[in-house]
Amino acid sequence: MMRARVAYAGAIHEAYPLISGDAHSPGDGVRAVSIQLADGRVVAEDEVVWLPPFEVGTIMALGLNYAEHAKELSLKTQDEPLVFLKGPGTLLGHRGQTRRPTDVNFMHYECELAVIIGQPAHRVPRALAMQHVAGYCVANDYAIRDYLENWYRPNLRVKNRDGCTVLGPWFVDAADIPDPGNLELRAFVNGKCTQHGNTRDLVFDIAYLIEYLSSFMTLSTGDVILTGTPEGVVNVMPGDEIVCEIDGLGRLVNTISADNLYGR
Repeated sequence: MMRARVAYAGAIHEAYPLISGDAHSPGDGVRAVSIQLADGRVVAEDEVVWLPPFEVGTIMALGLNYAEHAKELSLKTQDEPLVFLKGPGTLLGHRGQTRRPTDVNFMHYECELAVIIGQPAHRVPRALAMQHVAGYCVANDYAIRDYLENWYRPNLRVKNRDGCTVLGPWFVDAADIPDPGNLELRAFVNGKCTQHGNTRDLVFDIAYLIEYLSSFMTLSTGDVILTGTPEGVVNVMPGDEIVCEIDGLGRLVNTISADNLYGR
C-alpha cells in the first residue's frame, strides 16, 4: 500500500494515490494528479500541503555509501558506515521549496532510499534485520559544499539546515517492495536526468546497517535510515525543479528558492 500525509482544510489527513492513464502505480514514474483522503474526498495534488508521509523519529544518514559517488568526490569508502544524525527541522514534504543561501557556490541534491523502522531493534542480527523494516520512501537530502569542512564528519551547516531533507511523497509498505536491494534511483534537474544508480551498489546494505546501528543504539518505530546517494550530483539554482524517482516508490518533486523570498 502507498499512503501519504497531507494538510488540507485545516486538518492533517492520510491520503492515497489516484492514478491517471495506463499506469498502475505512481512508482512507475507517473504523477498522480489527484489523491483521495481517508474520508473519501478527492482533491488535486496541488491543493494540499504535503508532509513527510509518516511520523518521523530519529534520522540517521549515510555518507559515501556508494563507491562511485565516493570516487566522484575523490574519496575512499570507509571500513565501517559513515553515519550522522539529522534534526526534525530539516524535514520537508513533496512539492516543498528548499532555500539556497545567497552566498554559496555549490548546492546539490542527493536522491536516496529512505528505510523506515517498524518495530524497535536492539542488537538485531543481520539475518533478522529486515523484519524490523516497516517500509520505504524517496528522500532528497541536500548538501552545500561551501560549508563542508570534513567529508567524513559533515558539519551542521551542511546537513542540518531547515527544509533541506525532503521525504515522500508516499510511504510504501515493505511487503510491496520485494527486493529493496535492486531499485533504480534517478534524479532530474529541470527535466534532465543528472543522476542514476541502483541500490545493489550500496557499500553497506540495509540489513547490515540495521545490524550495525542496533548494535550500539536502539532503533525505534518511525526512525529513518537514509542510505546514501549514487554519483551524479550537480549544482542547483533558485527556480530549478528537482525530481527524485525510485522504482516502486514514486517521484518526489522539490523546487529551489532564493533566500530573499524569505526576507533574508
